[in-house]
Amino acid sequence: MTSPSKESPNPSVLVVGVGLIGGSIALGLKEAGWHVVGYDIDEDVLDEAQRRNLIDSADSASDVDLVVIAVPSFKVVEVTEKFMASISSATTIFTDVAGVKSTISSHITDPRFLGGHPMAGSELHGIQGARSDMFVGANWVLTPDASTEPEAYGPIQLMIKDLGAHSVTLSPEDHDRMVALVSHLPHLVAASLMNQASESAADDDVLLQLAAGGFRDMTRIAAGDPAIWPDVVLENQEAILAGLDGLQSRLSTLRSTISSGERSALLNVLTSASISRNSLPSTKAKRETLTEMRIPVPDRPGVLAEITGVASGLDVSLFDLEIAHNIEGDRGVLILIVERSRSALFSKALSEHGYVSSSMDLH
Repeated sequence: MTSPSKESPNPSVLVVGVGLIGGSIALGLKEAGWHVVGYDIDEDVLDEAQRRNLIDSADSASDVDLVVIAVPSFKVVEVTEKFMASISSATTIFTDVAGVKSTISSHITDPRFLGGHPMAGSELHGIQGARSDMFVGANWVLTPDASTEPEAYGPIQLMIKDLGAHSVTLSPEDHDRMVALVSHLPHLVAASLMNQASESAADDDVLLQLAAGGFRDMTRIAAGDPAIWPDVVLENQEAILAGLDGLQSRLSTLRSTISSGERSALLNVLTSASISRNSLPSTKAKRETLTEMRIPVPDRPGVLAEITGVASGLDVSLFDLEIAHNIEGDRGVLILIVERSRSALFSKALSEHGYVSSSMDLH
């Protein structure tokens, strides 16, 4: 965590809703030196937040620099208006963390409000999953509208910086359209695929025992808290339906391609997807300075620590890390993005430790 800025040595925040996201914000800001006040309608959650030292106090009427509304999206408008009424200070700024922004923006017109959405989460539920590093390296979308005052940016940008995230500014409408495709739709697809496999496993007991590699990677997000998703999906219904229509069309075309045995067309689909996936931005560093390294690794404790230890010893920065599991067997592939200028040295050191690696420059 970074420390508070010199201009604001001891900023203060009220986190309303101390669950997974709110608890992580509270813990991260507390470690960064903020004075953190917490509020939750569940007294047990609030007690747990104090017991774990996530917050400094539980006085919801505190005079603070920033109020973060971390409640389910359908509650944001009601809860924000309630706290705006009780905290009348013109200098207190309000934000939220909901995954859908258009409805909220259309209802809250107070210039002290600037909507936000941290693009981070966990498969864990509630305050038990709260981590101070939840947002490190994540994108935090801000969604101003015509009523947002310029002064609203200061405390929120400081919070984002101190949590280790990067801010991105979009209109509420653009945000909802984009997250439908990259967040909401993937969750629905993962849930559908998981349910399909689970139902098939009723007839084939061994099926889920074969669920390794790509299946586990694709369905991992389906393990997230199901309770938060119905409201998110229904509030962003229009954009999600458009995404589902587009995906259904692609799947229909893919089905026809497979049915007619068009090998070249199938290869084109897979090649295009591979190129696009490898082009996903993973770092602020320029792609032309980076190399992707693939390292086959055995499935045993300590492998990841050993390889990252070699990197640390050589002062090799790991800009991204991914593990691709084999569909069978006890091996996988560790995929690392490193500086091109250090890749040869790193590869040689890995070889001395018994690891074989292959490299591909990013462009």
